[in-house]
Amino acid sequence: MKLAKKLLQIREALGLSQNGLIERLELPDTIQQRNVSAWETGYREPNLLTLTKYAKAANICLDVLVDDEYDLPESLLPKKTYHPH
Repeated sequence: MKLAKKLLQIREALGLSQNGLIERLELPDTIQQRNVSAWETGYREPNLLTLTKYAKAANICLDVLVDDEYDLPESLLPKKTYHPH
C-alpha cells in the first residue's frame, strides 16, 4: 500500500526526474518514464530487480522498501544501510 509513496519519496530525495531515476537505476533499456509514473501512482508495481535497485540507490534494505510496517528513514541517504531491526 505504501510502496508507491516510498518510490516517489526516494526519487524526490535523490533530486531526480523520472528519466534521471531510470539512468540512476541503470535501466534505460528496460523501463520508460511511463513505468516510473505508473509505479509512483500505484497503478503498477516494479519487478524485484527494479525494487532492489531502488533500495540500493536509497541505501536502505529491501525490507524497508516493500514492507508497509516500515517507513523510510527521515534521511534517505545515510552513510550505512538502514536496517529496521
